[in-house]
Amino acid sequence: MSAEYNESQIQVLEGLEAVRKRPGMYIGSTSEKGLHHLVYEIVDNAVDEALAGFCTEITVTIHPDNSISVLDNGRGIPVGIHHQKGISALEVVFTILHAGGKFGGGGYKVSGGLHGVGASVVNALSTWLYVNVYSDGKIYEQRYERGNVLCPVHEIGTTDKHGTFVHFLPDPEIFEETVFTYDVLKQRLRETAFLTKGLKINLIDLREGKEQERSFHYEGGIKEFVAYINKNRQPLYDNIFYASGEKDGVLVEVAFQHNDGYTENIFTFVNNINTPDGGTHLVGFKSGLTKTINDYGKKIGIIKDSDKKLSGDDVREGMTAVVSIKVGDPQFEGQTKAKLGTSEAKGAVEAVLSEYLTYFLEENPAVGK
Repeated sequence: MSAEYNESQIQVLEGLEAVRKRPGMYIGSTSEKGLHHLVYEIVDNAVDEALAGFCTEITVTIHPDNSISVLDNGRGIPVGIHHQKGISALEVVFTILHAGGKFGGGGYKVSGGLHGVGASVVNALSTWLYVNVYSDGKIYEQRYERGNVLCPVHEIGTTDKHGTFVHFLPDPEIFEETVFTYDVLKQRLRETAFLTKGLKINLIDLREGKEQERSFHYEGGIKEFVAYINKNRQPLYDNIFYASGEKDGVLVEVAFQHNDGYTENIFTFVNNINTPDGGTHLVGFKSGLTKTINDYGKKIGIIKDSDKKLSGDDVREGMTAVVSIKVGDPQFEGQTKAKLGTSEAKGAVEAVLSEYLTYFLEENPAVGK
């Protein structure tokens, strides 16, 4: 075994070759979890169009060969020539890492797909992928194999639709499992629909013996999310608390309701990304909730000056809550986006929550009890 280590041993992986060599760095794993992550990457791009106000419906289809297609009615990925790369912007999005409309160029105010790797990574890890763009009355197409371009972006017809259609087959050379689980996709897409008020998401399974279809569409947004989580529990009051507002550039939505259980269930999201480890938005929710309820208790005489204040555990016992914020440039702790570090989020959630909660307590005295 040679101990020599010199410049000849330093490898440079060009473009999408790096993704195929180390897929776990980009999608977490090559197991079933990583397989489903491919779908989320493409869906998240469509959801970003919805968050920007241009998309109202997304359809995800599992085809008989276990390929996946995602159709949205957004603006359609731009197909014109990219000024820096000299190729179609569509080709840039699907073949170059860290390319997209999410880096402050005005394409998106808020976005879940922050790193610009989603579409290109899915392309790199698929046996084949093709994309159709419906824009300006025309249909454009490009096809790829394992990330390699098979043909330039070209026009294939006319249409009165607008949006993007992406169809791909995960590569069995990469993934340990290539069969999608309907219920896993259903849970994620339902959650996404709850968090994106008014967006309709369809999930269709065309596989033999597994044919089924579901649609998720919630005009009530996260209020309906709380009701869904609490559906098998006994609420302590009828009205679900809901607050929505903006402070310091942070859009805040909060919904909660207490039930007759003892455990707290608080779900937090940033730009529709689940943050299981919480972060500054969760800290703001907890501190704002505890302070406002204690202040209100003192105001109406339930809590005397000599009394011990209610603790956070007291006020959150039996609570189901959803805290969802939208922010232009969220800062996460670590690569996984599991914990938010954006400092402005704490004050924004506190302020919006406190303002609405004071009114809510006056109108729903059962909450204060």
